[in-house]
Amino acid sequence: MERLDKYLSNAGIGTRKEVKDFVRSGLVTVDQDIAKDPGMKVDGKKNEVSFKGVPVLPFSPTYILLNKPAGCVSATEDPRERTVLDVLSEAGLDPIPKGLFPVGRLDKDTTGLLLLTDDGEFAHELLSPKKHVDKVYQVTVDTPLSEKEKIIFNKGIVLSDFTCQPAKLDILSEYEAKVTIREGKYHQVKRMFLATGHTVTSLKRLGMGDFTLPDDLPEGKFVRLKMESNDHEKKII
Repeated sequence: MERLDKYLSNAGIGTRKEVKDFVRSGLVTVDQDIAKDPGMKVDGKKNEVSFKGVPVLPFSPTYILLNKPAGCVSATEDPRERTVLDVLSEAGLDPIPKGLFPVGRLDKDTTGLLLLTDDGEFAHELLSPKKHVDKVYQVTVDTPLSEKEKIIFNKGIVLSDFTCQPAKLDILSEYEAKVTIREGKYHQVKRMFLATGHTVTSLKRLGMGDFTLPDDLPEGKFVRLKMESNDHEKKII
């Protein structure tokens, strides 16, 4: 169940303000009765909602998990650079759903998990600093790592413009590690390692919240995600 004005807005009929005016003008019917309250609850699977006599189908959001390759930017359009939407098109997504955008961003040379959607509320839940969503990266550096870096990361690294929240560092080998952070500042992971004397030579995102990059998903390929929702959250199904 959701508000009628939200239902219509999500379906592309207009802004929330515009659809409220449409309802008050008698242009919207629910089960063939003229709707009077923009805040009334409707269920797209049970109620027939129409605008100017034309049925309005419920909005069906798109959720995509892309294994982002290096060399493309996390943007919907760019006059000079190849974008992640270009990658999706090359991988066979046709047509590209209207309003699809990346949830956050990865640097041009960073690979790995990138979520794309046309569901703004879903994106907000993942990106809001208040939600403390974990982001997991696999990192390769140019100089040997030691146990002292684990302590430094766990305390929270002080950078020039902000202090990072405590991060978990798992050393995989002399030059490789897995790091888990809860922020997403510009170049944050690279800057954290640079602050401890290491230059990042490759960076790959493995996870974000409940989402994990499949081991068998090649770079440049994607999978569609199926989600179920209730009044509080969305979950993968």
